[in-house]
Amino acid sequence: MGKLFLLLILAVASALSAASQSGRRVTTPRPVPVQPSLNPEPEPQPAIAPSKLLFLPESLRERQIKTLDSGSFRLADFHGKVVVINLWASWCGPCRREVPEYEKVRKAFAGTDVEFIGLTTEDPRVSSEGVNKFLRDISFGFRLGWADRETARTLMNGENAIPQTLVIDANGRIVNQWSGYSQGRSGDKLKQTIDQALQTTQRM
Repeated sequence: MGKLFLLLILAVASALSAASQSGRRVTTPRPVPVQPSLNPEPEPQPAIAPSKLLFLPESLRERQIKTLDSGSFRLADFHGKVVVINLWASWCGPCRREVPEYEKVRKAFAGTDVEFIGLTTEDPRVSSEGVNKFLRDISFGFRLGWADRETARTLMNGENAIPQTLVIDANGRIVNQWSGYSQGRSGDKLKQTIDQALQTTQRM
Protein backbone atom coordinates (compact mmCIF):
# COMPACT_ATOMS: atom_id res chain seq x y z
CA MET A 1 0.00 0.00 0.00
CA GLY A 2 2.80 2.39 0.92
CA LYS A 3 4.65 1.45 -2.25
CA LEU A 4 1.52 2.18 -4.35
CA PHE A 5 1.08 5.60 -2.73
CA LEU A 6 4.72 6.45 -3.45
CA LEU A 7 4.35 5.45 -7.10
CA LEU A 8 1.24 7.65 -7.39
CA ILE A 9 3.08 10.69 -6.02
CA LEU A 10 5.96 10.14 -8.43
CA ALA A 11 3.58 9.85 -11.38
CA VAL A 12 1.83 13.16 -10.52
CA ALA A 13 5.15 14.96 -10.06
CA SER A 14 6.42 13.63 -13.38
CA ALA A 15 3.24 14.76 -15.18
CA LEU A 16 3.48 18.28 -13.72
CA SER A 17 7.13 18.56 -14.72
CA ALA A 18 6.38 17.46 -18.29
CA ALA A 19 3.50 19.95 -18.59
CA SER A 20 5.64 22.85 -17.43
CA GLN A 21 8.40 21.97 -19.89
CA SER A 22 6.04 21.57 -22.86
CA GLY A 23 4.34 24.96 -22.43
CA ARG A 24 5.31 27.87 -24.73
CA ARG A 25 7.13 30.79 -23.24
CA VAL A 26 5.25 34.06 -23.72
CA THR A 27 7.51 36.87 -24.72
CA THR A 28 6.79 40.47 -25.76
CA PRO A 29 7.74 40.92 -29.44
CA ARG A 30 10.36 43.52 -30.16
CA PRO A 31 8.95 46.53 -32.03
CA VAL A 32 9.72 46.64 -35.75
CA PRO A 33 11.38 49.93 -36.67
CA VAL A 34 9.37 52.01 -39.15
CA GLN A 35 11.25 52.55 -42.36
CA PRO A 36 10.82 55.91 -44.13
CA SER A 37 8.59 55.70 -47.19
CA LEU A 38 10.42 55.51 -50.47
CA ASN A 39 7.62 57.58 -52.07
CA PRO A 40 6.57 60.16 -49.49
CA GLU A 41 3.44 62.24 -50.16
CA PRO A 42 4.44 65.49 -51.91
CA GLU A 43 3.93 68.62 -49.86
CA PRO A 44 1.15 70.87 -51.17
CA GLN A 45 2.54 73.60 -53.39
CA PRO A 46 1.31 77.19 -53.15
CA ALA A 47 -1.03 78.26 -55.93
CA ILE A 48 0.76 79.97 -58.81
CA ALA A 49 -0.60 83.44 -59.52
CA PRO A 50 -1.54 84.06 -63.14
CA SER A 51 1.07 85.92 -65.15
CA LYS A 52 0.46 89.58 -65.77
CA LEU A 53 -1.57 90.30 -68.90
CA LEU A 54 0.69 92.37 -71.15
CA PHE A 55 -1.24 92.41 -74.43
CA LEU A 56 -4.84 91.83 -75.42
CA PRO A 57 -5.09 88.36 -76.99
CA GLU A 58 -6.12 88.32 -80.64
CA SER A 59 -9.16 86.19 -79.78
CA LEU A 60 -10.39 88.89 -77.40
CA ARG A 61 -9.69 91.73 -79.82
CA GLU A 62 -11.85 90.04 -82.47
CA ARG A 63 -14.68 88.99 -80.14
CA GLN A 64 -18.05 90.61 -80.77
CA ILE A 65 -19.20 92.58 -77.72
CA LYS A 66 -22.90 93.35 -77.47
CA THR A 67 -23.82 96.91 -76.62
CA LEU A 68 -26.63 97.77 -74.23
CA ASP A 69 -28.76 98.95 -77.16
CA SER A 70 -28.46 95.61 -79.02
CA GLY A 71 -25.61 96.68 -81.30
CA SER A 72 -22.09 95.26 -81.22
CA PHE A 73 -18.44 96.20 -81.62
CA ARG A 74 -14.96 94.66 -81.42
CA LEU A 75 -11.97 95.96 -79.52
CA ALA A 76 -10.08 95.57 -82.82
CA ASP A 77 -12.27 98.37 -84.19
CA PHE A 78 -10.18 100.83 -82.16
CA HIS A 79 -6.72 99.77 -83.30
CA GLY A 80 -4.46 102.82 -83.38
CA LYS A 81 -6.24 104.43 -80.44
CA VAL A 82 -5.60 104.37 -76.72
CA VAL A 83 -8.41 102.30 -75.20
CA VAL A 84 -9.74 102.62 -71.66
CA ILE A 85 -11.80 99.66 -70.43
CA ASN A 86 -13.76 99.93 -67.19
CA LEU A 87 -15.39 96.79 -65.76
CA TRP A 88 -18.38 97.64 -63.60
CA ALA A 89 -21.77 96.42 -62.34
CA SER A 90 -24.99 98.16 -61.37
CA TRP A 91 -24.94 96.67 -57.85
CA CYS A 92 -21.37 97.88 -57.19
CA GLY A 93 -21.25 100.86 -54.82
CA PRO A 94 -17.63 101.82 -55.62
CA CYS A 95 -18.52 101.75 -59.35
CA ARG A 96 -21.28 104.30 -58.71
CA ARG A 97 -18.78 106.63 -57.01
CA GLU A 98 -16.05 106.06 -59.59
CA VAL A 99 -18.04 106.85 -62.75
CA PRO A 100 -18.37 110.64 -62.15
CA GLU A 101 -14.57 110.94 -61.75
CA TYR A 102 -14.00 108.93 -64.91
CA GLU A 103 -16.55 111.01 -66.78
CA LYS A 104 -14.49 114.16 -66.11
CA VAL A 105 -11.47 112.41 -67.61
CA ARG A 106 -13.45 111.27 -70.65
CA LYS A 107 -14.60 114.82 -71.34
CA ALA A 108 -11.04 116.12 -70.95
CA PHE A 109 -9.90 113.80 -73.77
CA ALA A 110 -12.85 114.49 -76.10
CA GLY A 111 -11.72 114.73 -79.72
CA THR A 112 -8.49 112.80 -79.13
CA ASP A 113 -7.50 109.26 -80.10
CA VAL A 114 -8.78 107.79 -76.86
CA GLU A 115 -11.75 105.40 -76.73
CA PHE A 116 -13.60 104.89 -73.44
CA ILE A 117 -15.43 101.57 -73.01
CA GLY A 118 -17.51 100.48 -70.02
CA LEU A 119 -18.34 96.78 -69.78
CA THR A 120 -20.77 95.45 -67.20
CA THR A 121 -20.01 91.96 -65.95
CA GLU A 122 -23.71 91.23 -65.34
CA ASP A 123 -25.94 88.82 -67.24
CA PRO A 124 -28.19 90.75 -69.66
CA ARG A 125 -30.91 88.09 -69.33
CA VAL A 126 -31.54 88.97 -65.68
CA SER A 127 -29.87 92.34 -65.06
CA SER A 128 -31.15 94.66 -67.81
CA GLU A 129 -33.57 96.44 -65.49
CA GLY A 130 -30.93 97.08 -62.81
CA VAL A 131 -28.40 98.27 -65.41
CA ASN A 132 -30.89 100.67 -66.99
CA LYS A 133 -31.78 102.09 -63.58
CA PHE A 134 -28.07 102.60 -62.81
CA LEU A 135 -27.65 104.53 -66.07
CA ARG A 136 -30.69 106.70 -65.36
CA ASP A 137 -29.13 107.66 -62.04
CA ILE A 138 -25.53 108.06 -63.25
CA SER A 139 -24.39 109.81 -66.43
CA PHE A 140 -21.99 107.37 -68.08
CA GLY A 141 -20.81 108.50 -71.50
CA PHE A 142 -18.51 105.55 -72.20
CA ARG A 143 -19.29 103.14 -75.02
CA LEU A 144 -21.26 100.61 -72.98
CA GLY A 145 -21.53 96.86 -73.49
CA TRP A 146 -21.97 93.47 -71.85
CA ALA A 147 -18.84 91.52 -70.93
CA ASP A 148 -19.63 87.84 -71.46
CA ARG A 149 -18.01 85.33 -69.10
CA GLU A 150 -14.99 84.64 -71.31
CA THR A 151 -14.36 88.34 -72.00
CA ALA A 152 -14.60 89.24 -68.31
CA ARG A 153 -12.36 86.32 -67.26
CA THR A 154 -9.67 87.27 -69.79
CA LEU A 155 -9.69 90.97 -68.93
CA MET A 156 -9.66 90.36 -65.18
CA ASN A 157 -6.81 87.82 -65.53
CA GLY A 158 -7.48 86.20 -62.15
CA GLU A 159 -8.28 89.42 -60.28
CA ASN A 160 -12.00 88.85 -59.69
CA ALA A 161 -12.83 92.31 -58.40
CA ILE A 162 -14.70 95.32 -59.68
CA PRO A 163 -14.46 98.10 -60.50
CA GLN A 164 -11.44 97.28 -62.60
CA THR A 165 -9.71 99.44 -65.19
CA LEU A 166 -7.32 98.75 -68.05
CA VAL A 167 -5.54 101.32 -70.21
CA ILE A 168 -4.25 99.94 -73.52
CA ASP A 169 -1.98 101.81 -75.90
CA ALA A 170 -2.46 102.08 -79.66
CA ASN A 171 -0.49 98.86 -80.25
CA GLY A 172 -2.56 96.73 -77.92
CA ARG A 173 -0.08 96.78 -75.02
CA ILE A 174 -1.63 97.06 -71.56
CA VAL A 175 0.00 100.10 -70.00
CA ASN A 176 -1.64 99.63 -66.61
CA GLN A 177 -4.41 97.66 -64.93
CA TRP A 178 -5.89 98.15 -61.47
CA SER A 179 -8.93 97.24 -59.40
CA GLY A 180 -10.89 99.12 -56.76
CA TYR A 181 -11.84 102.75 -56.32
CA SER A 182 -9.86 105.38 -54.43
CA GLN A 183 -11.93 108.47 -53.71
CA GLY A 184 -10.53 111.62 -55.26
CA ARG A 185 -7.58 109.75 -56.80
CA SER A 186 -8.99 107.29 -59.31
CA GLY A 187 -9.70 109.99 -61.88
CA ASP A 188 -6.17 111.42 -61.56
CA LYS A 189 -4.66 107.96 -61.92
CA LEU A 190 -6.69 107.34 -65.09
CA LYS A 191 -5.64 110.67 -66.62
CA GLN A 192 -1.95 110.10 -65.86
CA THR A 193 -2.07 106.59 -67.34
CA ILE A 194 -3.78 107.83 -70.52
CA ASP A 195 -1.09 110.52 -70.90
CA GLN A 196 1.56 107.80 -70.51
CA ALA A 197 -0.13 105.65 -73.17
CA LEU A 198 -0.35 108.57 -75.59
CA GLN A 199 3.33 109.40 -75.10
CA THR A 200 4.27 105.76 -75.72
CA THR A 201 2.28 105.82 -78.97
CA GLN A 202 3.99 109.01 -80.16
CA ARG A 203 7.46 107.52 -79.58
CA MET A 204 6.70 104.49 -81.77
